Amino acid sequence: MASQGYIQLTLIWVVYAVAIVLLLGVASVFVYLYQTHRDRSKLVTTICIFTITCLLATVLLLPVDVALVSSTTSSKLGQRKDWATQSKVDNIVRTLEIVYYVLYSVDALLCLVVVPFTYFWYEEYDEVAAEEGEQTFGKRFWAAFKYTLVFVLLCVILFLVGFFVPIATNRKGAHFDLDFFKSLLSEGRGERALTFALGLLITIGIILYCFYTAAGLALLPITLIKSAPSISAPALTASTDAQLESNRERQRQLEGRALGNPDGLSSKDQRELDALVREERTLRRRQRLATEASGEGQNFFYKAWLKLEAILRPVKLILGILMVVVVLLIFASMLITGIDKAKNSICKRHCGYLLGHINIFQPVNWVLVKTAKVFPIDYVIFLLITMLFFAASVIGIATIGIRLLWITIFKIRKAHTTPQALLLATVLLTLMALAINYAMAMMVAPQYSTFGPQTYCDMPPRHPGEQPDCTDDKSKIVRCTELAKNEVAQSICTPSVGSTFLNRIMVNFPFFGVVDFWAQFAFLGIFLIAFILLLFRTPKLSEGDSDSDIIEEEEEGLIASTGRRFGANWEDITGRAPQSNNQSSN
Repeated sequence: MASQGYIQLTLIWVVYAVAIVLLLGVASVFVYLYQTHRDRSKLVTTICIFTITCLLATVLLLPVDVALVSSTTSSKLGQRKDWATQSKVDNIVRTLEIVYYVLYSVDALLCLVVVPFTYFWYEEYDEVAAEEGEQTFGKRFWAAFKYTLVFVLLCVILFLVGFFVPIATNRKGAHFDLDFFKSLLSEGRGERALTFALGLLITIGIILYCFYTAAGLALLPITLIKSAPSISAPALTASTDAQLESNRERQRQLEGRALGNPDGLSSKDQRELDALVREERTLRRRQRLATEASGEGQNFFYKAWLKLEAILRPVKLILGILMVVVVLLIFASMLITGIDKAKNSICKRHCGYLLGHINIFQPVNWVLVKTAKVFPIDYVIFLLITMLFFAASVIGIATIGIRLLWITIFKIRKAHTTPQALLLATVLLTLMALAINYAMAMMVAPQYSTFGPQTYCDMPPRHPGEQPDCTDDKSKIVRCTELAKNEVAQSICTPSVGSTFLNRIMVNFPFFGVVDFWAQFAFLGIFLIAFILLLFRTPKLSEGDSDSDIIEEEEEGLIASTGRRFGANWEDITGRAPQSNNQSSN
């Protein structure tokens, strides 16, 4: 029996290790896809990949946590397995606590210290001074470090406030007499400091998550549905060549009228000539983009990738439609949980609207609880939902940009993102990942995130010291909840460590819990508004964009248009433009 338990626990950790390797690949693809090809920095690339991998590993530790604590019980019999002694259960919980503390600490250190230092380190580089030998490693390090000291001081202040801030323990009428709540309130000052810092970072992240992730979650499936280009690359190349030739011919006619005299043209002809010159620049850029999109001059693998991408465009349409269904299901689940918590929370604002048990059927939570009985099915589903939220956050940042109120600081665009913008985007993603962690555990799947499929036998044992037996009466097997006062339930049910951390924040610092909870309704409202708007219109450029940015956006839009004309797919696959297009262009 003990060997079976060891094998099961090992398998769960192996699945988590495999997931981390996949996350490393996801982080690498994101960084290499968005960073600019000219001003690359190995240090910036490494820090961004490592930071994104750590934050995703933190979020995806929750289903591993649920699987580990749930592996100690038999959901069919409502009792602990023979190998799951209390000491082994305590060891599992202690190991998880260590992993959580390490990941949360690393996330905070990366977000508040390492990434800012890397930002200033890159900013302090002076190519001319480095070539002349005036900028040494020590000078550059000190210049970056002295600016980073501000963030180090911020971390110290943050932990000192958390260390000394008082927590209210005398709360009447909030069910704090239960052992579950007593365990959340009993903590040392060091743990309280980390809890406060984590709660503050989650709250800041939720503010960002309400705007970026909500907008991205609405935009992502619509983008997939509308991802087919309105015109194929070969057709665009042929059309652009014809327009460019026509443009040059008209310029030659106007220049011929002037007979070499710059003042020989009328004002009307001069305006037309200026417009033709600007149009020629635009057509040249469009020609270059069309050449790149067709793979001309590229290696075999790049051309093969373009062909494969063209073949898979119909698949992207189907995937987009399925994603709409999934996103709306998640929206409904979060709304149901929010209403349930607002109406049935046992302690309301005193504990951040913690819900003792689900009172309304919630589809996503139900699916995860059912599939948790056969690991790793629930882990795969949780992974896909998490990556959906992460991809939505990336799409949101790429669409909205990094802003301070209405002022755009940096734009996040494929192959055009500067190292400074990439570092700031990584910080935003780190904060939003903490918010996603809260949303997954408290809104998307609250029961699954706390106890998973754990059950207990709600009847007294036949003999003292033995486990109760519900073999003859299956109706006595009930699900574990936070409100269970039964001594048997308290000895069998083990809450996940991740949910305990989050619940501890809500109970000890109710202000964070109230803000985080009601912000979820803001998230749902922004998502709904954005989703309805995007059904009828695609995003427009902001009014503050410069002319060059607008031209570049329009040119790239010709290659990645949101029109759904799948007739262009065959042209991209064959590499031939239709004769009708050539004729119409001529």
